[in-house]
Amino acid sequence: MITVTEASATAGALKRLSDEGVSIWLDDLSRSRIASGNLAELVETRHVVGVTTNPSIFQAAIGSGEGYQEQLADLAVRGVTVDEAVRMMTTADVRAAADVLRPVYDATGGRDGRVSIEVDPRLAHDTTATVAEARQLAWLVDRPNVMIKIPATEAGLPAITEVIGAGISVNVTLIFSLERYREVMDAYLAGLEKAQAAGLDLSAVHSVASFFVSRVDSEIDKRLTLLGTDEALALKGRAALANARLAYEAYEQVFSGERWLALSGSRANKQRPLWASTGVKDPAYKDTLYVEDLVAPGTVNTMPEGTLNATADHGRIHGDTVTGGYAQARADLAAVERLGISYDEVVQQLEDEGVAKFETAWQDLLDAVTKSLNGKGVDGE
Repeated sequence: MITVTEASATAGALKRLSDEGVSIWLDDLSRSRIASGNLAELVETRHVVGVTTNPSIFQAAIGSGEGYQEQLADLAVRGVTVDEAVRMMTTADVRAAADVLRPVYDATGGRDGRVSIEVDPRLAHDTTATVAEARQLAWLVDRPNVMIKIPATEAGLPAITEVIGAGISVNVTLIFSLERYREVMDAYLAGLEKAQAAGLDLSAVHSVASFFVSRVDSEIDKRLTLLGTDEALALKGRAALANARLAYEAYEQVFSGERWLALSGSRANKQRPLWASTGVKDPAYKDTLYVEDLVAPGTVNTMPEGTLNATADHGRIHGDTVTGGYAQARADLAAVERLGISYDEVVQQLEDEGVAKFETAWQDLLDAVTKSLNGKGVDGE
């Protein structure tokens, strides 16, 4: 556990990050984290103002069995389906986390204090089912500070518009490409226009767009290493930051345009960029790379606890590290392309892999819970 004394000595970088306009969210959740008071402690001492979850996070939490045994036993007695059991457990955790974050939500007018829960990843290519699932999750959690995560697949885009249009706040996930990011922002604005036409209060609708970072470096670095030339190796560790910085440029352009201005008069909220996948995958890189080098006002950085602690311990926050770097970012991505590495191919591969990874994690979770409902324990033992 973190003591207040320890926090005051180490949280300087996190406070500076927050002061620069970056909202710090935790990319993790478990029942034990909530019940132990750890989540509340992170809010109090680590400047954490939001929580994100995904199928992999829930698979790890519920798969461990810790804190879930009693509820699993009750669900087994009731004879519920495995899908219902998983939704009962995950929405219970999100509801409890939302209650912990509620004071932040109230203090920030709904901007932060958010907890995200993702639609069933098996629905990533089904628009109608995604919309129905999003509505159901919002109803099940029943907290104003919940955000429903919808993947930025082609089928996800019209779903985003429909769900925003219904007045439900959305966290758009699995964004890798700049083109898809612009489509996401367009889907959000279309949703706001739909909500406006229906007479809904736009000030109550919030959204973030989760732009993934480290996975871009992982894939492009792998290809640069295979090329092995000095020119190729010199570009390692630059593509992900370049991609994210150009995403922020696109955000600035869209949310200063005429279409946005027409909505902002109705007190609509900008869809903030959220830096996701910010844990460094390559041990050769500084463990705070995707925090320190992606500081920009009006953004969210969702961090696994290891990255959060590393930033608190030895992070160096020196102001905005995004808005002055657009020309260099374009040059870096162009240099990668000149070496024969296709940006479009890479980002499509990453989207496909991202959806598949969450589908696998969800199935693993379903399998583990199935065993528990059959009396074999959540871990199958």
